[in-house]
Amino acid sequence: QVQLVESGGGLVQAGGSLSVSCAASGRTASSYAMGWFRQAPGKEREFVAAISWSGGRTYYADSVKGRFTISRDNAKNTVYLQMTSLKAEDTAVYYCAAAKAYYSSTYYSSVHDYDYWGQGTQVTVSS
Repeated sequence: QVQLVESGGGLVQAGGSLSVSCAASGRTASSYAMGWFRQAPGKEREFVAAISWSGGRTYYADSVKGRFTISRDNAKNTVYLQMTSLKAEDTAVYYCAAAKAYYSSTYYSSVHDYDYWGQGTQVTVSS
């Protein structure tokens, strides 16, 4: 069992930066691939970024490529999402997720790849 707790959300102006974190608890948490998804009101949950268990591979949605960076510190069982050049359309609840599978044919971009989810943290970008 893995528990995920997001933190660091908040309000930021367009063009600004914000980082969110996800702390994972559980003996095998560092062996899981991790992902960030987001969900805006009235919309489906969408993929943002993912990182392999070792941190050697990262994947991004086209909408955030070049602006967001995912990273992880396995010694701290924590995954980070650094967001820059934020836009109003980045406003959403951001969710952290953990995937047990070593391999994903979708490059961990599908909600179905994940076994555990956090409660989410709100990110609001004002224009």
